[in-house]
Amino acid sequence: MNARSLRITEATQGRLRRLNLASALPPLVLAAVVVVAVDARTWWHVLVLAPAVVAALVAFERWTANDVARVALPCVIVAAAVWPVGSLVIGAPNAYWGISSVASLVVPRLPRLRHTAAAALVGYVTAVGAARLLVDSAALVGYVLIPAVVSAVVMVLSFVGERFYDIVQELEMSREREAELAVIRERVRFAGDLHDIQGHTLHVVKLKAVLAGKLVQRDPARAEEELREIHALVSDTIEQTRKLAYAQHRLNLSAELENAKNLFEAAGIRVRVTREGEVDARAGELLGQVLRETTTNILRHSEATRVRIVVSPSGISIGNDGFAGDTVPELRGLSALRQRLADDGGTLTVTAGDGEFVTAAAFPAVAQR
Repeated sequence: MNARSLRITEATQGRLRRLNLASALPPLVLAAVVVVAVDARTWWHVLVLAPAVVAALVAFERWTANDVARVALPCVIVAAAVWPVGSLVIGAPNAYWGISSVASLVVPRLPRLRHTAAAALVGYVTAVGAARLLVDSAALVGYVLIPAVVSAVVMVLSFVGERFYDIVQELEMSREREAELAVIRERVRFAGDLHDIQGHTLHVVKLKAVLAGKLVQRDPARAEEELREIHALVSDTIEQTRKLAYAQHRLNLSAELENAKNLFEAAGIRVRVTREGEVDARAGELLGQVLRETTTNILRHSEATRVRIVVSPSGISIGNDGFAGDTVPELRGLSALRQRLADDGGTLTVTAGDGEFVTAAAFPAVAQR
């Protein structure tokens, strides 16, 4: 993966930049000082070698900012020019250091032909060193073999280092994505809870408003009672929404059972509730959400006359006789709850057969205790 294709945040780029500057800049400066000190015998020699040092440092600084392409060409030209001058004019066998350093930063980030460019660099260093043999027959080792081998090793290490740098960037990006996903998951959870609270209440309010409208002429007292219940439901929903906004909302399974029983009976549906044991708090909260969503679905989508609710220490089962058909419908609210239960080690199943539609949620780990 080419590092230039990565997109990371400014904060991450800043951390990587500081890491590279702190870990690699001191050795680079030390190497430059040693090269100049060994090869330069006069101040004029220092002036000849200095441009390559400057080019290497500039390229490195831009490399840490992930912006080496901007200075690649001038740095390569300057450093490449120093090597023939250093080897042929002032007799500096280490003058290749500048072009090797710059190329090790530039070549691995080329968009294509990186290996060809690396081979060309080694060939250039070798060819210039070989030209020294024209004036010094004993220069084979110092000007040809050592520069060629060192340049080749530096290029190999630069490709390895670039891959390591890419991995570090990928890890940073993964960490950032995890943080973003955590925020998204929390938003989805909040949206699901908000749906559970307001969607259920709004549907009940709709039913009660219709009922109150029918009763307002023939039974004003009953209509007034329905309106009071609507007011109470809306007030309760506002309070639950406020608690949800402050992460205080918790569903109570017992309260949800009583609420579901009252709603079914108000709709003329016979309901039977069987409790086979108590459920722990966390499981009870999720099972309460399942019961609430299922109650809303039965009131909204079915023509049930009977509802059967069974609560066990490890789960809940809600069955109704209002199903007609052979295909189980996809209910979005239950799909979201299925994932939420799965995250906590639970399961949610929806089955239909023999005229009965059954929604069941369970926590197998609780059943095994």
